[in-house]
Amino acid sequence: MWIEENNKLKRTFEFSNFVEAFGFMSQVAILAEKMDHHPNWSNVYNKVEIELTTHDAGNIVTENDRKLAAAIDQVIGDA
Repeated sequence: MWIEENNKLKRTFEFSNFVEAFGFMSQVAILAEKMDHHPNWSNVYNKVEIELTTHDAGNIVTENDRKLAAAIDQVIGDA
């Protein structure tokens, strides 16, 4: 579940292993590039932490962030 906190949408995803986590990140990277809206994220082994905020709007959560969050949820079948 996405949490809105400190002008960011945040979510941590956990996978079985690094390969699954990296595959997820690859799918999200393609979505983000198509939407021209890129996440702040980090990966340690099987966990991926994502933060979404719109820098051009003054680092606040906008509709672009919500759309990317929804698209990411569809990648993992959580929509």
